[in-house]
Amino acid sequence: MGIRLPGIIHAKQILRRSLLNASQSVSTGADVPKGHFAVYVGESQKKRFVVPISYLNQPSFQELLSCAEEEFGFDHPMGGITIPCNQDAFINLTSHLSSS
Repeated sequence: MGIRLPGIIHAKQILRRSLLNASQSVSTGADVPKGHFAVYVGESQKKRFVVPISYLNQPSFQELLSCAEEEFGFDHPMGGITIPCNQDAFINLTSHLSSS
C-alpha cells in the first residue's frame, strides 16, 4: 500500500496529456533524452528547455504546471508543455531544483 500524493499525481496527468499531444504533432527533430521532457517557457517568445522528470516531485514545479494547465490547457501546438512565466524566473527556479 503506497502513499498517494495528489500534487504529484496531478503533475503526472498534465505531463501524460501533454506528451500524448506531442506524439500526435509534427516532430521538431530535436530528441528528448530518456527521463526528461520538453517545456516551452516565455511570455511573448517561447524558448525550449529539456528538464528532468524528477522535477515533477517538486511543489514549485507542480505549481508552474497548474498555471500552465489553467492558461493553455493541454493543446500545445509546439508539442510540449508551455509554461507561462518569463525565462529568467524559470531558470532561477530550475537552478534551485537542480541544487536540492
